[in-house]
Amino acid sequence: MMRLRHVRTTAPGAHTARAGTRGPFRGAKVALTAALTAAALTLAACGTAATGAQPSPAPPAEPSSAASSGTDPSGGHGLHSTGEPAPAAALREGERFATVGMPAPYTPKPPNGGTDEYRCFMIDPALGKGETFLTGAQFTAKNTQVVHHAILFTVPPENVAKVRAVDAAADGEGWTCFGDAGVRDASWIGHWAPGANEVLLDPKLGYSMREGSMIVMQVHYSTLALDGAPAGADQSSVRLRLASGPRTPLSTELLAAPVELPCTEQESGALCEREAAVTDVGKRFGEESVTNVQGLVEGCAKGKARPGPTQHCDMTSPAAFTLHAMAGHMHLLGRSIKVELNPGKKDGRTLLDVPDYNFDNQELRPLAEPVSVRKGDVLRVTCTHDAGLRAQLPLLKELPPRYVVWGEGTQDEMCLGIAVASASS
Repeated sequence: MMRLRHVRTTAPGAHTARAGTRGPFRGAKVALTAALTAAALTLAACGTAATGAQPSPAPPAEPSSAASSGTDPSGGHGLHSTGEPAPAAALREGERFATVGMPAPYTPKPPNGGTDEYRCFMIDPALGKGETFLTGAQFTAKNTQVVHHAILFTVPPENVAKVRAVDAAADGEGWTCFGDAGVRDASWIGHWAPGANEVLLDPKLGYSMREGSMIVMQVHYSTLALDGAPAGADQSSVRLRLASGPRTPLSTELLAAPVELPCTEQESGALCEREAAVTDVGKRFGEESVTNVQGLVEGCAKGKARPGPTQHCDMTSPAAFTLHAMAGHMHLLGRSIKVELNPGKKDGRTLLDVPDYNFDNQELRPLAEPVSVRKGDVLRVTCTHDAGLRAQLPLLKELPPRYVVWGEGTQDEMCLGIAVASASS
């Protein structure tokens, strides 16, 4: 799921399009005027609770290596929430809890013959007077059989009427929102995926929400594991950690690379042809998804798709900023993901390294110390996927084999670094 926009990359020909995830660093002296990616994309199939320098108590246990990448020998699909969040860490000075959720139950109805639906719901966080900061969030899935991920967006008060109009025009509860919040000027303030619990950063940091702002909660529903059985209704909720008083505003920035994963030598079929696979993604999620696949190739690989398990993208930062936490996201065929700053240079360093990626453990990782990124610095995201896992995964092995490209569905893939950042003063 994604939206692209103007960016500057180290590769020529960066793709141009629109994104609903980005917000400038409101209240900061320096704004990050563009995403850090050749294709800044909202998380299509998960993430973490990327808010507010220590994890909450009782983090999820590290899965065994046998379950890595969802290859659970017991036959589990390694996909959905347990519905049991970790206990809440104590409130810090100026903080309060507010638990909010979907206004009414919703039963997923994946469109276009697919098994994935992205549905957005407007939620009133009842912020009160003045500016409020989101310093933590813990999502709880109600229907754990179908909830695949959730993203929280904040909508400023001047745009709330437009969101209400979108909601009113859609049939049933909420509205369809493949890619982002389905509305303009909505900023990403938190997200959840399997293995993620509330993560607290420095209490001086938080996502800014002005008085009268609303929250849009995007939920990705996947019915792939149901094998045709009815989905059942969902009414998920989120516990918000809200704070008053001055804080440094945060932003979520997204670093994406292409996915160009051919079928294995043992596989064959119509969808093993790249053109057919890209067309299929467009059929399930709309023509903009096809544009996104092409945009990643243009911006990261000089316009030429290079089939192979490992892909990367170099991105030049358009402004100075500070990094506080990182996470990586792929789907079930993901093997490893790494994010580097100025790779190959004397001042180069690794910001995120997940050599044994596990879909069931997509935690947000606070950096040991904040990292300053200068204007012109290069950020590189690198992912390795393994098409051979498809034959091992109960969730995928009965599906037709395919050339895998970037896509919003569980059977598609992503290569996404997620950065929690603030503007440099």
